Amino acid sequence: MAFKNLQEFVKLLEDAGELVRIKEYVNPELEITEIADRVSKQYGPALLFENTGYDFPVLINSMGTEKRMAMALGVEKLDDLGEQIESLFKTLTGPKHSMFDKLKMLPQLGEIASWMPKSISGRGACQEVVMQNPDVTKLPVLKCWPEDGGPFITLPVIQTRDPHTGIRNVGLYRMQVFNEKMTGMHWHRHKVSARHFNEYKKLGLRMPVAVSIGGDPAYTYSATAPLPDGVDEFMLAGFIRKKRVELVKCLTIDLEVPADADFVIEGYVDPTEDFILEGPFGDHTGYYSLADFYPRFHVTAITHRKNPLYLTTIVGIPPQEDAWIGKATERIFLAPIKMTAVQEIVDMVLPVEGVFHNLVIVKIKKDYPGQALKVMNAMWGAGQMMFTKMMIVVDGDVNIHDNAAVAKHISSHVNVARDIFFSQGPSDVLDHSCSRMAFGGKMGIDATAKLEEEIDPSALADKVNVDALLSSLPAITSAVKQHDELKDLNLSLLSLGIPVVFVSIHKNRKGHVNEMATTLLNDPAFSLVKVLIFLEDNMDISDVADAVWRFANNVDPRRDHTMVKASRANEVDHVVFDGTRKTKAFDGFDRDWPNILASDEKTVKRIDEIWGKLGLGDFIPSPSVKYSKQLYAGGAVAVDQ
Repeated sequence: MAFKNLQEFVKLLEDAGELVRIKEYVNPELEITEIADRVSKQYGPALLFENTGYDFPVLINSMGTEKRMAMALGVEKLDDLGEQIESLFKTLTGPKHSMFDKLKMLPQLGEIASWMPKSISGRGACQEVVMQNPDVTKLPVLKCWPEDGGPFITLPVIQTRDPHTGIRNVGLYRMQVFNEKMTGMHWHRHKVSARHFNEYKKLGLRMPVAVSIGGDPAYTYSATAPLPDGVDEFMLAGFIRKKRVELVKCLTIDLEVPADADFVIEGYVDPTEDFILEGPFGDHTGYYSLADFYPRFHVTAITHRKNPLYLTTIVGIPPQEDAWIGKATERIFLAPIKMTAVQEIVDMVLPVEGVFHNLVIVKIKKDYPGQALKVMNAMWGAGQMMFTKMMIVVDGDVNIHDNAAVAKHISSHVNVARDIFFSQGPSDVLDHSCSRMAFGGKMGIDATAKLEEEIDPSALADKVNVDALLSSLPAITSAVKQHDELKDLNLSLLSLGIPVVFVSIHKNRKGHVNEMATTLLNDPAFSLVKVLIFLEDNMDISDVADAVWRFANNVDPRRDHTMVKASRANEVDHVVFDGTRKTKAFDGFDRDWPNILASDEKTVKRIDEIWGKLGLGDFIPSPSVKYSKQLYAGGAVAVDQ
């Protein structure tokens, strides 16, 4: 389904009871974030702020549930698009035995041609109003979190072009606003736009950049999609809409933008200029991404449609709106991965606690020994999957969309000494746990049923005696309470028959985690515990989702694990993970460690006071009340305490 504009999508949301208009004054600096954070964690409605002190309303959380994400992409459910892609692939690549078979393909080929973006003459709706003195500060750009370096445009659809081939790339990278006519351009070293920039630098040429905001939601989604280099994201948008994207020429640069966008910011990046210090920024990991140097983007024109909406989002501790953008990618790109790279794949999940790149669960149809390891290596070589830190491969009838079911399946099919593999490679730039930026450890877990060739007859059994495991709970609790530096214990998974224990520790010396792990695992109470995970004592480890989120962010699995062999009969081998913050003093860690995200007390109090005027129903307490107690000393950068 193609939307004529963003306003048409808003009407659809409102008619479906999926949007609330907020008429009370709310400041784009911190206050919109605080409201959106409360609402998004409750899977609440889209929010249209109509009174922000600026000329333009602010739309946020518009894709903040699976239902709204599907509505944005014009389908009943997200799997529909994946099924359409799979059907198309099979039609185009299937055997053609006769001229009649080939002729039958013509409608499909014609349909594909109809999705290709098209340049149109004249001006588009996005150019109905031309700002006479371009000033990006006139847009209601959010400052999202207290330690952010400034306001950030968070949903900019950024268009660049290869200077040699002319091939367009469309990406989504945050833009910090520095003044009326300059922002940062935060493209990571692995991104196509960064490669374009390097080519312009070699040529000594200014790089034109066009930024559109709003329009059909398919544009925003397509800018995030992990397409192969050289594939036009606007073609994907055309496929999603079942209608081509119409493009108009910019006014001051030689690039094109969607005619129905709400805002267009035109400008350039000069490769001869020094980079500017950009950030910090409260990022989708739930931590601040720390300040670093990025190119300067100079604004040459700003245009917009009449009565535009400023589309934005916040990212932070999951779940947030971006979780559903990631869910769309998971469902849409399952078919291409399955058909081109990993044919045995059945399903795939990117759990929200893994913030996209920290954790993926893959289900396969297993036919031969070693297949799980083959799948891991193939997936790590497939585009942006190269950033995945931890990968779990399962088979059989387990429902991988049920976290508890997956955990039980792993506990029954994994011998930690045999079935966990460690490697290293490219990491996401936002992964703060790596000893070196963008390069770190990876872990693969083979949780498939083992074939005869994969079983060592002398190895311990994969399964544990659940009754014996449950009977060990009091003894485990007693063993932990003997140590003052061990602050809390989470046995909730153990209570489900899953041999995983979380322990929080006040780490105060070198080797402290391994020392305590050795002590605990020498206690017979821990004889059936396969996985022991240490976390920091400033967090609430009773919340398993939070525990997994913090662990996945803080661990470099290759560096931070220890294997412990069973020391007695009728035990299992153990693996210990250090999911605590790493420091120079205790861990020899040389990089800055970022803080987690929480609103400040003043902002929380202000939103508490006006909540009844927002039209959002029953009071929702601030998640930041919980997370502010977990902040490290310091600002965006944690300091030693």
